[in-house]
Amino acid sequence: MTTSFQQQWDQWHTGHEKRRADPHGFLAITGLHWLTETPQSFDDAPGAWSTGPSGVTVALAEGESLTTATGTITGTHTFEPIEERGDVIVEHGDVHIEIARRGGHDVVRPRSPRSPLLTAYTGTPAYPADEKWVVTGRFVRFDEPQPTTVGSVAEGIEHVYESPGRVEFEVGGEQLSLIAFNGTAPGSLSVLFTDATSGLTTYAANRSLAVAAPAEDGTVTLDFNRATNLPCAYVDFATCPLPPAGNRLPVAIEAGERIPA
Repeated sequence: MTTSFQQQWDQWHTGHEKRRADPHGFLAITGLHWLTETPQSFDDAPGAWSTGPSGVTVALAEGESLTTATGTITGTHTFEPIEERGDVIVEHGDVHIEIARRGGHDVVRPRSPRSPLLTAYTGTPAYPADEKWVVTGRFVRFDEPQPTTVGSVAEGIEHVYESPGRVEFEVGGEQLSLIAFNGTAPGSLSVLFTDATSGLTTYAANRSLAVAAPAEDGTVTLDFNRATNLPCAYVDFATCPLPPAGNRLPVAIEAGERIPA
């Protein structure tokens, strides 16, 4: 029996929703704590946290401990400096504590499977899958990767990504293009965009689309049915990037995920 286009999309989106609702995924985040040189204590994580040139330091009280991949931490511990967009995960019981660097700042984000947002989550609405939104485009590689600075949903934060090139395509007879960043799989691409539906039926700040590695002649496939929301569409504890200035499409992309309930 042939699987229909809608069924293929359903299977993909079910898997995406399962990953989104992971007990320690971004819906489980209970706080976003920006660290300074002055030790701070937080309700959702043990210890007093600070940062400095040597890295993030946690000072744990008597009887407090954290578990790492290599053992148990007690007392005062300093983590190695974290690279931009990098992170380290430590555990406190069933709570995972993310220690990360975002926009040049060190942060702590605890993730609890008992997060009210996670336990109340019922899913994300989306447009019906439609093959007309599977668009063939062309990847135009830059002579050299271009550092691209974008804003963030977190005020005062900027992100810098290397862009290997742009994707050119056509919708409704209109020639369009999107600046692309490197994707998670080798050779793949990722684009952040807004369009004429943003703020109306889709999340206002951004949506994300993964694009498989271009063919040898630069051909790529943009399946806008698989445009997804970033964490900032759900939680206030995110530092999601905003799209590059040129990635605001003047057309309505009526495909992919919509504004969360």
